Amino acid sequence: MNPSDAKQKFVVATPARTIYYNAYARTLDGIGQLRFYALGTRRGIPEVPPERTRLLPAFGLANFAAAKMLSQFRAESFRFRLHPWFDACVKKQLIPGDHIISSYGYVNECFKFARQNGGKTFLDAGNSHPEYFWNIISEEHRCWNCPMPPVARHHYERSRAMMEHVDFVLSPSHYVTESFLEHGFKPEQILYNPFPVNLELFRPQTGPRPKNRPLTIINTGSLSLRKGTPYLLEAFRIVRKKIPDARLQLMRIMQNDIKHILPRFADLPVEWSSPLPHSQLVERLHGADIFVLPSLEEGLARAACEAMACGLPAILTPNTGANDFVRPGVNGEVVPIRDPQAIADAIFKWAEKILSPGWPPRVLFDTEPFSFEHFEREFICQLRGIGLV
Repeated sequence: MNPSDAKQKFVVATPARTIYYNAYARTLDGIGQLRFYALGTRRGIPEVPPERTRLLPAFGLANFAAAKMLSQFRAESFRFRLHPWFDACVKKQLIPGDHIISSYGYVNECFKFARQNGGKTFLDAGNSHPEYFWNIISEEHRCWNCPMPPVARHHYERSRAMMEHVDFVLSPSHYVTESFLEHGFKPEQILYNPFPVNLELFRPQTGPRPKNRPLTIINTGSLSLRKGTPYLLEAFRIVRKKIPDARLQLMRIMQNDIKHILPRFADLPVEWSSPLPHSQLVERLHGADIFVLPSLEEGLARAACEAMACGLPAILTPNTGANDFVRPGVNGEVVPIRDPQAIADAIFKWAEKILSPGWPPRVLFDTEPFSFEHFEREFICQLRGIGLV
C-alpha cells in the first residue's frame, strides 16, 4: 500500500439498516477503517459511535409515509425514486480517497466520485446482477401474465448504470457470483463471503419426532413469483395425491405479483401463519419436517438457513444462495427451478426417511459460516488481499 493511501478509509452507505450493512460498518470500525456509516434513518446502530454515523431521518420518514399511503409496488417505486436524494446527501460528505460500500442504485454519484478521486467502490450484491435479475423475473412474470415489472423500471436502469462504476462485488453466494461473471466481471473482482445470519435461537429439536404428526412441509419466507411460490403449491398438490394427510405451512406475507395466482390453489389445505418473532418461528419450524424454497432468484435465503439450523432438510433451487450449504441426501436436495415434479420427488425421498421408525433428530447444518466472527475474519482477509487495510 502506498504511503498516500494510509489515510484512505471506508464509507458504508445504505438507506435502511440491515444485518449485513451493519456487519460491514462494525468490521471496518473495529479495525479503525470506517470514516462514517450513512443511513437514511433516524437511528444508527450501537456498535458504531455517533461521531462515525451520518443519519437522514427525513428519508426514512418519507419511506414510512409512502408505505402507509401507497400500494406495495408503488411504495417500493417511490422509495427507489428517493435514492438520488440519499446519493446527493452522502456525496456532500465524501472526501478524495474514500472507498465506499453500497448497493444497487443507492449512490451512483458517490461511486463515480470515489473512483475519480482515488477510492475503490464495493457493490453489496444482495441479489444477482441487475440484468440477470431483470431477465429471469421478467420471464416469470410473462409466464403468469403478471402486468407488473420485476421492479420499477427506473430502479433497474439506475442499478444497471451503476455497474460500470463497480470495482469489487461483495457476493454472498456462488449463484450471485456466477451472475456477475456471466455479465463481464472478472473473478478477481468478486469477494465471496456469506452474509452473517443470526441463528442463535435456531437449533435442532431434541427428542423424537411425534409419531402422530402428518408429514409437514414448511416455507417461512414471503410468497411471490420470484420465490417460486406457484411451483411449491403445485408440488404440494402432487404430494397430496400420494400422501393425502400431508400438510403445508406458509406465512401470510404476499407480494402483489402472486395474489392473482393463489386462487388457483384454493383447493389445497394450507395452514397459514402471520409473521412471527424468532422464538415463535423456531417453534413452528420444530413442528415441521421439510423446508421447501424453489426461488428463481435470491442472493442468500435467510429463511432456508434458519430452517436448516433447526435440523430440517431443505429442498432448494440453485438460485437461492443457501444451496451452497446443502449436501444432497444429507441435509436436503437441490432441484431445478420451475419444476414441481422434481420438488415433489425430493419431498418423497425425504418423507421415506422421516416417516420411517426411529428417525433421529440430527444436526444437519454448520452455523459457524454465518456468524459475525466468521464474516469479520473473511472480510478483513479479503481487504488485506487487495491491499486496502
